[in-house]
Amino acid sequence: MELTPFVFNPKEGVDNPAMVISEDVEKISGPVPHLCVLKREEGENFGFHLRLEKGLPGHVIRQVELLGVAEKSGLRDGDRLLEVNEKFVDDVDHTEVARMIRVTGPQLCLLLLSSDEYEQAVAQGWNLKELCKAQRGEEWNPPRLCHVIRNPASGLGFSIHPVEGEKGKLSINPITGGPAEKAGLRKGDRLLWINGAMACELTHSAINKMVKKCSDHMTVLVIDSRSEKSYIRRNMTILPAMAEAQSMPYKPKRVYLKQGPDGYGFLLRLEKMSTGRTVHMVREVDAGSPAEEADIKDGEILMEVNGESVDHLSHDEVVSKVRDSGNRVSFTTMTLESLDFYTKLGLSPLLFCEDHSSGKEQQEKSTPQEQSPAALKLLESSAEAQEELEIESKPRLCVLQRSPVGFGFHLGWVQQKPGTFINRVAPRGPGESSGLKEGDVLVEVNGQNVEEECLEDVIFLMKKGGSSLSLLVMDRTGYEWTKKNGKPITAENVAAKEVQDCESSSPIQSNHSE
Repeated sequence: MELTPFVFNPKEGVDNPAMVISEDVEKISGPVPHLCVLKREEGENFGFHLRLEKGLPGHVIRQVELLGVAEKSGLRDGDRLLEVNEKFVDDVDHTEVARMIRVTGPQLCLLLLSSDEYEQAVAQGWNLKELCKAQRGEEWNPPRLCHVIRNPASGLGFSIHPVEGEKGKLSINPITGGPAEKAGLRKGDRLLWINGAMACELTHSAINKMVKKCSDHMTVLVIDSRSEKSYIRRNMTILPAMAEAQSMPYKPKRVYLKQGPDGYGFLLRLEKMSTGRTVHMVREVDAGSPAEEADIKDGEILMEVNGESVDHLSHDEVVSKVRDSGNRVSFTTMTLESLDFYTKLGLSPLLFCEDHSSGKEQQEKSTPQEQSPAALKLLESSAEAQEELEIESKPRLCVLQRSPVGFGFHLGWVQQKPGTFINRVAPRGPGESSGLKEGDVLVEVNGQNVEEECLEDVIFLMKKGGSSLSLLVMDRTGYEWTKKNGKPITAENVAAKEVQDCESSSPIQSNHSE
């Protein structure tokens, strides 16, 4: 499909122009998210709860402790969370967002909208991700954690110099083709953090001594000078939790296992390390077992079960968590060497966790009927349940007419990948009335297939339709089931009665709960 490229107009403040509520886009000023920087002492809580609530979209801030860390930073009851450490989370699973907050360490940066602002932004079709990006400025790039391995001949391959006219600022100059440049360092980068110490707290002389005494590797946090100005303007500390970390040498792996006839195929033991710390250690991995197939190895440390840390749990509590998972579970593991590396840097290794699941495992873990023993029992028993699943898997044709407040839905997408889905549906808007549901996969726009199109091209098609919009959608589970079974997804699969029904459906309440 040949399309004219869509060019984002920053004056619009939104990259979903199909949902703009007025033709006079230059007069629109979107809501401004507010930044809260939380700093807690050792043993202290941040002082708030994060919830999903029925009938309320988004991640909701609740139970803000009086005079606690959160309240002092500006958090208020009912605020909706948009970013955690400059990572957009409005379209991220709630459990994963809670995990991101849990592993961040003593400092946490949150970007939020008030309850009223959030609901207004969703109703008007504002692109929340673009609203967040606008706070940082157009020339912003995230900080980078770079792990530099010393070359026996050329050393680390970089030098550090004071920035002229800027007291306390240090810049890095990597040697072309050297270890530092290969690790991601660029000429003029500002040095923020070196081997776990904040550069601003060290003298230039002390840092040079650290570099000279370095044995075989060094880890630094850097940022380009233009991006640094964004943080200065917003009065923010730049944290390792905000950084890109492609060159980090060790990363915990998260794997998804289905229980076999003899269990998962390994022993779990509580063992004491030479440092005196106790860890949950994987032992005796059986050949051909689910654990071996998932690349879990003898001697690895179990860090998480289903995304929840087990660091402070007893052996029996960890075993209970696994048993309560039914016949599917996710484990996060890492080597002793990896744990030692991050301990010396003063960072949580869980900040750098990598998902090692295959496409098949991703589909299995995301399918609702496979999340609990009760749900499994419901679906494994009869053909009637399978028939019901297939009925729910049919595509739906939703026809919308623009109202004074727009089409009333918000698009979501996975960055740098094709495919678009319905991320938010405004209450009582045209989207909800047409039958659109949050999470629906967008198959066609005005009769044209968009499964492999990027967001900009999807938006272009929507704009071409003017005040009328025809969307062919499927729920996520049904879409993946249909694709897996090789069945076509077209408007011809939709019966006339179903089209009529979707054009006059009643409002649907959110099924979120805490």
